[in-house]
Amino acid sequence: AMAGLKPLVAVGQVTSTPDKERNFAACAGLVREAAERGACLVFLPEGFDYIGSDTAQTLSLAEGLDGDLMGRYAQLARDCGLWLSLGGFHERGRDWETTRRIYNCHALLDPAGRLAAAYRKTHLCDVELEGRVTMKESSFTNPGAEIVPPVSTPAGKLGLSICYDLRFPEISLALRRAGAEILTYPSAFTVPTGSAHWEVLLRARAIESQCYVAAAAQTGKNHERRTSYGHALVVDPWGAVVAQCREGPGLCYAEIDLDYLHRVRREIPVHNHRRPDLYGTVGATSPSLAQ
Repeated sequence: AMAGLKPLVAVGQVTSTPDKERNFAACAGLVREAAERGACLVFLPEGFDYIGSDTAQTLSLAEGLDGDLMGRYAQLARDCGLWLSLGGFHERGRDWETTRRIYNCHALLDPAGRLAAAYRKTHLCDVELEGRVTMKESSFTNPGAEIVPPVSTPAGKLGLSICYDLRFPEISLALRRAGAEILTYPSAFTVPTGSAHWEVLLRARAIESQCYVAAAAQTGKNHERRTSYGHALVVDPWGAVVAQCREGPGLCYAEIDLDYLHRVRREIPVHNHRRPDLYGTVGATSPSLAQ
């Protein structure tokens, strides 16, 4: 970037369906639009590849990271000359033949189309809201085995998570400790949980970690039985929402101001005030005082 220009990021909102071709056309259109605006990094949501209407379809449509679809995204990154955060790819891993389960994989591509990082979702979404939402991601997905170190991009050091990970501050704090300046939570939240928890959790993660938070999102009707909440947004390290998508598919843009981030961290140095010597010491290990 030229002196004085802050890096621009673009956060996408899409309505993925079981139709992979249509989804790719829609996502590629957004990426090209972001490139024209000068974004150096584009975020796409969980399920950018597709959202299946049942488990069998979800499994049958999955590919490897070396497959056709990721090849097309690598070419797109090269054509547009930008970084792509592909926030939740249905990945057939090396264990597909034995487990018949997939990974929910956040793939980060650099402008040469190379895979800069792959984070596999570690917290799987098994929830049951009576009469409203039932989801059992663990029935067809293997949990990832590790948190991936933040990756240096032109917008800052990027820490990768996916959707349900948002509910676990431990992962954001671990990424912050490892140097993250931007946290990203590509998601496909349902309407009941999204309207209650989405924005407040994203802002909390930004405030406690003093990072930018970029959250791409699924929106609208993905298929007959699924509607997503939308509200893709960017939060700054002070907790202010600095960009948010309108209704329907589209993009929002935010400048990443790392000078501001460092000022926030200087003024309220929570990171230096943490007490790791105390956390984790409460509980069954302490002798009970109420004998």
